[in-house]
Amino acid sequence: MLKIVDRLAELIYAIFTIILRPFSYILAGGIIVATPLYLIVWIIEFYTTSM
Repeated sequence: MLKIVDRLAELIYAIFTIILRPFSYILAGGIIVATPLYLIVWIIEFYTTSM
């Protein structure tokens, strides 16, 4: 019975690893790219509307 639980736990861990690892890379890449772009656009918009 314990081996079944161990295999089930390994299966669940593998599935979540396969699903969450690419998602975390996509999320981190989006944050790394989107944050500076958003700040640049915000600064440009701030200066163009204030002049």
